[in-house]
Amino acid sequence: MVRHIVSWNYKQGFSDDENRENAIKVKNELESLKNLIEGIIEINVHINILSSSNRDIVLDSLFVDEEALQNYQVHPEHKRVGAFVGSVTQDRACIDYYE
Repeated sequence: MVRHIVSWNYKQGFSDDENRENAIKVKNELESLKNLIEGIIEINVHINILSSSNRDIVLDSLFVDEEALQNYQVHPEHKRVGAFVGSVTQDRACIDYYE
């Protein structure tokens, strides 16, 4: 299995309320991909981040194998969601590893 973890910060220029609304949409959209893309075992987005953190949104997902992760990354639904995520976040960091 392959773990895929991505974290972002809110993009500058949005109000606190807009950031919260955007984070909820990011969470809902990304988590909905489990039902649309084959090979996802689990996908969770965390938005209730503690003040001790230096990231605002975290995606924690698990795939059956590396091929499933690669298929996810090029899937049209992931690309659609990714475009929105990219429009409201910055400072993306990612780590992928075998479990």
